Amino acid sequence: MGEIEGSYRVLQTPGTRLGAQFNAGISTLEPGQSLSGNMVSGSKSHGLGLQVRVQGLDDSQEFFVIDPKLPGQNLLSEVFHRGNLIESDYFGVEFQNMQMNWVWLEPTKPIARQVRIPANTLFRLSVKFFPPDPGQLQEEYTRYLFSLQMKRDLMEGRLICTENTGALLASHIVQSEIGDHDDAADREFLRANKLLPYQDKVQERIMEFHRRHLGQTPAESDFQILEIARKLEMYGVRFHPAADREGTKINLTVAHMGLQVFQGNTKINTFNWSKIRKLSFKRKRFLIKLHPEVHGPHQDILEFMMASRDQCKNFWKICVEYHSFFRLFDQPEPKTKAILFTRGSSFRYSGRTQKQLVEYVRENGAKRTPYQRCVCLNRSIYPSPLKNMFVPFSPRSHHLGHLKNQTTHFFIFYFLPFFNLTLPLPFVDSVMDNPQLSPLTSKGPLSLSPSFQMSTLSLPSQAPSPLQSPILSEVGSTARLEEEEEGRRKRYPTDKAYFIAKEILTTERTYLKDLEVITVWFRSAVIKENAMPEGLMTLLFSTIDPIYEFHRGFLKELDQRLALWYGRSNAHVKGDYQRIGDVMLKNMCALKEFTSYLQKHDEVLTELEKASKRIKKLETVYKEFELQKVCYLPLNTFLLKPIQRLMHYKLILERLCKHYSPAHRDYEDCKEALKEVAEIATQLQSSLIRLENFQKLTELQRDLIGIENLTAPGREFIREGCLYKLTKKGLQQRMFFLFSDMLLYTSKGVTATNQFKVHGQLPLHGMIVEESENEWSVPHCFTIYSAQRTIVVAASSKVEMGKWIEDLNLAIDLAKNKSPSPPHNFLLSSPPPSSSSSPSGSSDEVSLEQESEDDMNSSRTSLDKQTHHRANTTMHVCWHRNTSVSMSDHSLAVENQLSGYLLRKFKNSNGWQKLWVVFTNFCLFFYKTHQDDFPLASLPLLGYTVSTPDESDSIHKEYVFKLQFKSHVYFFRAESEYTFERWMEVIKSAASTTGRISLLIPKGGPGEINGS
Repeated sequence: MGEIEGSYRVLQTPGTRLGAQFNAGISTLEPGQSLSGNMVSGSKSHGLGLQVRVQGLDDSQEFFVIDPKLPGQNLLSEVFHRGNLIESDYFGVEFQNMQMNWVWLEPTKPIARQVRIPANTLFRLSVKFFPPDPGQLQEEYTRYLFSLQMKRDLMEGRLICTENTGALLASHIVQSEIGDHDDAADREFLRANKLLPYQDKVQERIMEFHRRHLGQTPAESDFQILEIARKLEMYGVRFHPAADREGTKINLTVAHMGLQVFQGNTKINTFNWSKIRKLSFKRKRFLIKLHPEVHGPHQDILEFMMASRDQCKNFWKICVEYHSFFRLFDQPEPKTKAILFTRGSSFRYSGRTQKQLVEYVRENGAKRTPYQRCVCLNRSIYPSPLKNMFVPFSPRSHHLGHLKNQTTHFFIFYFLPFFNLTLPLPFVDSVMDNPQLSPLTSKGPLSLSPSFQMSTLSLPSQAPSPLQSPILSEVGSTARLEEEEEGRRKRYPTDKAYFIAKEILTTERTYLKDLEVITVWFRSAVIKENAMPEGLMTLLFSTIDPIYEFHRGFLKELDQRLALWYGRSNAHVKGDYQRIGDVMLKNMCALKEFTSYLQKHDEVLTELEKASKRIKKLETVYKEFELQKVCYLPLNTFLLKPIQRLMHYKLILERLCKHYSPAHRDYEDCKEALKEVAEIATQLQSSLIRLENFQKLTELQRDLIGIENLTAPGREFIREGCLYKLTKKGLQQRMFFLFSDMLLYTSKGVTATNQFKVHGQLPLHGMIVEESENEWSVPHCFTIYSAQRTIVVAASSKVEMGKWIEDLNLAIDLAKNKSPSPPHNFLLSSPPPSSSSSPSGSSDEVSLEQESEDDMNSSRTSLDKQTHHRANTTMHVCWHRNTSVSMSDHSLAVENQLSGYLLRKFKNSNGWQKLWVVFTNFCLFFYKTHQDDFPLASLPLLGYTVSTPDESDSIHKEYVFKLQFKSHVYFFRAESEYTFERWMEVIKSAASTTGRISLLIPKGGPGEINGS
């Protein structure tokens, strides 16, 4: 039985060794001459040569002479070599088997064992692995081939989309093949070329879209095709028919993120690689074994039935290859075969992983072979004898026609088969009269120089497209390649507005994932255990579901607009898509309709908290769910996200309006959108402050042992942090919590939980705070006098001491203004003996308590009912970093939430790793991609310092910032100046002590803290 276990090592077959060099130069054959004859001698040395046909992605065919007894890798290497493919591991060669199903040629198995009659079989080159982001493709030529694959999939009906999207894709194909819009040329091209099954129906729409692509180079058109295609549900999808246990017909497919299940053309389920424990097959049954936490221990194996064992095994092999290519960092190891008995399949992926491929292309960038990009005219437009005719080309336009007002005329042959990368260029005048043209060799046909080739594909006033790969005529260094990339980026800076708009997009992605924690994951948990009353279910999900659906549509609009804007490639095009105000205005107006739902969040949060205390099963499900990886923050925090998101929109739109001049065409829309969202935010501001306070109190209620009713009406959270309390043993570390009516101090015991036990409660009424460094000879020391006792504490720094004294004094003053009430003791257990001094004892006598870890046993009943708690909450970070955080800090952190891709580098590592990074709750959370459901790791920022690298760090890159805590050093690299400044800003607000607010009262005055 085949299965995925461990890692896989690539087999060292010819042409697949990582870093192997080969000559990928341009062919110098005459037109019509084939390489087949030249390859015969090499192939026959292995045995009898056999001629096979391979069809390229442009539908041209080439003949190869192979020995069928050799592994399939030999044919693959020949195809990749003749096609000058650098990023060859994305591609494969497929053929139709006896059941007329397309299957991949296996590199390690002899061709004769795979193909019954190779000479009569048509092989074709196809894209095998579809990356989620076309930006991961390093070579322009690779992107061109991917666009040809999209064209093939459109025509074959694999890339299913709406008619409007199909017309948009077709318009970019037309732009890449014949250039700018010309009504007659468009109609002739569309008449002779079938791009869509329903092309006649949408022809006018294709031409209308084509008019908008003025000046777009072929490389940019290819990129737009891939950008649009990758967002489609059917991007890269290859169906494998199956049936579930009930016999329902479905289709299985595999993608970069995992396995997908389709019913018809609708995706009904996705199993991420992180959720899959093992894949296997047994005869016609395909088995998916999931981790227990996904579907529970009793429903962890899913079974699907396929038509035959061969189809089942074929799909399993594709899954193995996809998993290895996208998920593994190193080359997979081959499975050793047993001598006597064999069990399972020995099949393993044979090739480089995506990570290795990207690194290889970067390291060997200077060795890239220049190629002349063709702008294809369809072969069927002309009769067969005219296929090789030469068409005049103007360097100032894509239109076909004679050069006007030019003294020197030249012709470029447009039709370019995939395998023959030559451009025969007969000249009317001498080649040497034009300095941009140079012969490639003295014997072969002439070719365009790289500089000419790039300039002729651009507009007259612009430089080469940033999408085009650097083309070096000589072997250089990787440093030179990076310098050219940096230079190009400096010469063509992108408008800051693009990156502000991109911040809306990236944070919206994170926000939608946060909503899914409630709408998808928590819903599944409570339904599975039937733990929530029906009334509460209706209240919770009828409130959150409409908001989630609205933001799903909003995210799609943002994604589409940013894809069309794409500042780096279209910086020179001032089209209708280089703005965001219209999208924001439309959706901020629509968001007004959801105000009533947002106003219910107060009721939802309160009722959920009451029910979790009242219903034991719900309390258990709640606590267990908070321990799952997907719930990376306290659960009730996610319920506040919709209101907090309004504040984010307001801040980002303010930044956008500040950037634009009043005359800018996007300014008015942005200003109106800001007005709309500010109106909603003002209505919900007091509710948000009240909810954030309630959320914090409920979080502390779960994390503190020995206190009840912490969420008493009127109580406000002010500050939490670590101080050192003077006891009989000396200075002991304690965690302090300041509220509007009392001060709690706690300790962390050696128990099975990560909770803190309350040791003392001091009412604020009548409290006095004084500095006492001189009295006790302890740095940063101050004394707290209360009616019950007097304690001496020390802070970790003078700044920390100042914050505590300031907040304590302000809180004491506010407590005086409130009507005095009889003191309440919320402690579950009686206070320690030393604290119950005789009534005649002086109140200014310092209490030196005898505290030990045995005190943790004083509340055994409370401990018994507690479960394991997460250790990355703010209080735990404050404990380990000896710092403190105020409610104002929490509010500022909410405003400064940020997410996006960053490159990360450790102090002693060589390479940079691309990660999706989310900043929230004073912490950086790291994901492999923005589509992942839970973070791989987290980095609490309290106590860290953020700065730019020093000379000693030897970081010679732009937009790099450095994070350091003691000996822990991290470097992060942003994509632009604006993004760099934003990350520095938000991290400084959370990391540095001086960057956090030390005042009790927020900017709005005392009224804000009481929610009035």
